[in-house]
Amino acid sequence: MTRPLYEVTPNTWDFLKLPMIKPTGFREYDARWKYPEEINLPGMTALGLGLGTQMRRHGIAPVIAVANDYRDYSLAIKNALILGLMQAGIHVKDIGPAVSPMAYFAQFHLDVPAVAMVTASHNPNGWTGVKMGFERPLTHGPDEMSELKEIVLSGHGAQAPGGGYEFVEGVKEAYLDDLVGDFKMTRKLKVVCATGNGTASAFAPELFERIGVEVVPSHNDLDYTFPHYNPNPEDMHMLHDMAKTVLASDADLALGFDGDGDRCGVVDDEGEEIFADKVGVIMARDLAKIYPNSTFVADVKSTGLFASDPELIKHGAKADYWKTGHSHMKRRVKELGALAGFEKSGHYFLAEPIGRGYDCGMRVAVEICKLMERNPDMSMSDLRKALPKTWSTPTMSPYCADGEKYDVLARLVQKLVAKHEAGETVAGRAINEVVTVNGARVILDNGSWGLVRASSNTPNLVVVCESAQSEDEMRAIFTDIDAVIRTEPSVGDYDQRI
Repeated sequence: MTRPLYEVTPNTWDFLKLPMIKPTGFREYDARWKYPEEINLPGMTALGLGLGTQMRRHGIAPVIAVANDYRDYSLAIKNALILGLMQAGIHVKDIGPAVSPMAYFAQFHLDVPAVAMVTASHNPNGWTGVKMGFERPLTHGPDEMSELKEIVLSGHGAQAPGGGYEFVEGVKEAYLDDLVGDFKMTRKLKVVCATGNGTASAFAPELFERIGVEVVPSHNDLDYTFPHYNPNPEDMHMLHDMAKTVLASDADLALGFDGDGDRCGVVDDEGEEIFADKVGVIMARDLAKIYPNSTFVADVKSTGLFASDPELIKHGAKADYWKTGHSHMKRRVKELGALAGFEKSGHYFLAEPIGRGYDCGMRVAVEICKLMERNPDMSMSDLRKALPKTWSTPTMSPYCADGEKYDVLARLVQKLVAKHEAGETVAGRAINEVVTVNGARVILDNGSWGLVRASSNTPNLVVVCESAQSEDEMRAIFTDIDAVIRTEPSVGDYDQRI
């Protein structure tokens, strides 16, 4: 009998020849593991064989674009994945090191149906994973991930003839050309380019220079040890550093990118860190003037302004709140024919005629520069202050083990729904409704809200609160939501909190 994949352990004879894959690495829409504690190189080959088998099951043409982020171990992991894909009879087009959106772009540029991007995204070093998809611009969601998990862990990966390999040059240059197009700034704009020494360092500074932006560099040297901070524009360490650089350089704004370049964070000219959902409202206001009656998708962590902002309402914009997660959001944008989707984590999904529907931090950066060009008399802080005032927390993530978090969340949702049904209050206000499309978003009678959901990528819950009234109310909402969370003893400390 073959030993189960997850029973192989590091520093053993079997570790060098048999696949080791921890089952919890197959998440809702990403595959992600600690390396080499949770997956080894034969395990990554088994994943490639499983992915190739899944392609054949679905009748996908056996051709795939493959890339890797800038981490010292990502190339070895990609090569192990490629070996499995070739065993499954898949022809691999390797585009080399890349940001994730460059891999998505390669599907269109090379006219291939499938993509596999080796990246740990914004996770710290020691993590690895694969973002993959068959139907451009979509990536695997829960159904596809469940099927892939079954194929791999049950040993149903099937070898097939016809596998091949080629290294494709020039995709980076084509990707940058596509982003730039014929756009050139006429307004003088000074931008802090923050890449945290991650993969975006090889793209963003050149992109800004090509569109005529004055670049203030911030950790733009490629360095996979991430000596300053982990590149994650949702994390306050990066945002604070961006703000400090803006004020020191008298820049117009800062744009920061995560480890695989599919997210973008913004700090304005006053050093104010603008959470990505508020940036989304600023962008939606600008786009709604050009494309009236558009639909915008926002994830459940995002501000209520997408539905209540008078400017968006004036231009006929419609809001749709949907599940958090890049695969969920991409799919929803395509399903509704929405103009764009905005996620609080900094993923933006700009569809035709602006983008192709996948999340691309570089595309967002270009579109923000275009927005500034269209509003020559306004600073980024002016655009921020023009929004209706709300008070919101950062995204906070109390620890909860991967094997427990969904059960914990299910109980928390029940408890919050019960509070509503019992007529109890949060922050002294009546609960209007509890939206349970993705965790529990508790909406109060004045539009303020608090959310708890499970992270799809890390062993955490996710907590976000927003008040339409005051900072005190925001804190009170958090206190009451957290009190419910604390009824679950397996929930640990927060990574950051208000």
